Amino acid sequence: MSAPRFAPRAVLFDLDGTLLDTVADLADAANLMLADLGQAPRSLEEIHGFVGKGIANLVHRCLAEGRAPASDANADAALQAFRRHYARVNGRRTRPYPGVPELLAALSARSLKMALVTNKAAAFTLPLLTQFNIAPYFGAVVCGDTLPVRKPDPAVIEHACAQLGVKPTESLMIGDSANDALAARAAGAPVLLVTYGYSEGMPVKDIDCDGLLSSAGQVLAHLA
Repeated sequence: MSAPRFAPRAVLFDLDGTLLDTVADLADAANLMLADLGQAPRSLEEIHGFVGKGIANLVHRCLAEGRAPASDANADAALQAFRRHYARVNGRRTRPYPGVPELLAALSARSLKMALVTNKAAAFTLPLLTQFNIAPYFGAVVCGDTLPVRKPDPAVIEHACAQLGVKPTESLMIGDSANDALAARAAGAPVLLVTYGYSEGMPVKDIDCDGLLSSAGQVLAHLA
C-alpha cells in the first residue's frame, strides 16, 4: 500500500524520541535524584517508558511505580532535585536520531515552515536546540511550560500554528507517542509517528495516526 501523502504548509515536531534521543540524560538525572532520596535506581528501560508527559510525570513515575507512594513533601523535593541534576547533565549523552539534521535541512530547502511542540520545559529545550544547531529551523517553539496546558491538549498545536500563520489543518505533526497523536487529531492536523521513539511503553502501531515512520527521512516520502 502506498504511503499517504500530504501537502502541508508547516511541519510540527515533537522533540524527545522524535528528533533527539534524550533518554540517557533523563535516566542519569532521574537516578541521581533517586540516590539523593536514598532510593534504588531505575533501569534505562523503565525510564524509557516513563518519558512523554513532562518532567513532573517522569519524576512521579520514578517514585511511584512499584514503590510506596512518596509524600507531597518528598515529591516536591524529588522534582527540585531532578531539575537540578538535569540542568547539569542535559545534552551530555543526547544525540540526534539518524537523518534528523538532513530532514530539517530538506524541509527548509522546500520553504516549509517548522515548529517544535514538546512537553519538555523551555529551560531544558532551548539549550538542546542551540547545542545541536537546529534552533534556526523553527519559527515557533512551544514547550511544556509555554501554555497552562501541554500535549495531548490541542491548544499547543493551535498555538504553534498561530505563530507560524497557518491553520492546524494546513500542518503535519511528527511525533512518537499518543500525546502527539491525540493533540494533532483534536486540532484537526494529520499526524505521523516514528517507531523508534519512547511512546510511554505503548506499542506505537496501536496508536491512531496517519502513518508510521521507521526513520526520520521517511517524512519526505509522505510529502506531495
